[in-house]
Amino acid sequence: MTRNGLLACAGLLTAAAAVSSTGCLGITYGPNLGIFGFPIPVSPYFQQAEEDEFWEHERYERVPILGPVTSGEHVALDPPSDDEVVRALEKARPSHGGFPFLYEHQRNNIRIVKELCADYMDPPRFYPLVGPAQLHHAHYKCTIYYTDRQIVGWPKPHTLTDESVEVVYIDHNHLHMVGDVQMNCGCAEGGQL
Repeated sequence: MTRNGLLACAGLLTAAAAVSSTGCLGITYGPNLGIFGFPIPVSPYFQQAEEDEFWEHERYERVPILGPVTSGEHVALDPPSDDEVVRALEKARPSHGGFPFLYEHQRNNIRIVKELCADYMDPPRFYPLVGPAQLHHAHYKCTIYYTDRQIVGWPKPHTLTDESVEVVYIDHNHLHMVGDVQMNCGCAEGGQL
């Protein structure tokens, strides 16, 4: 073939590649996952369960590490939030679920009373990845007053309403560092790397 023939073939191949790469088909930016490249719908039930699990882990299942107690008096951190109390009640006595127009269970007019039952500190000890620290315990008694409403829609529609009281105990634990609390960041003298 002559030089002009090779240039014409190269031009045709370039044009064919440019035309075939338009739209969603053809050459893409990044790896082509085939059928797995399309979104797969997830049930809202499973999505809500994952979000709730993450929310509880992020907010309530971690133990904070605070500075040392400077005075002789130690005071507990904030009492449990209303969200934490209702989630603990939901774990103990689930009310979600049901079928609309057949059976529903609701909690209405919720009022929460929180009492500090115990507030004490353990003696200092060594915790791995933390160092010497004291564990501070705070135990709360949460009394929940609410209207329990059960709606039955079949075979004979009726509504059951009851004033209910539940008690939930919630523990808040956190660590207080003990001794020399200077953070060792691996820095050289003068605080610079």
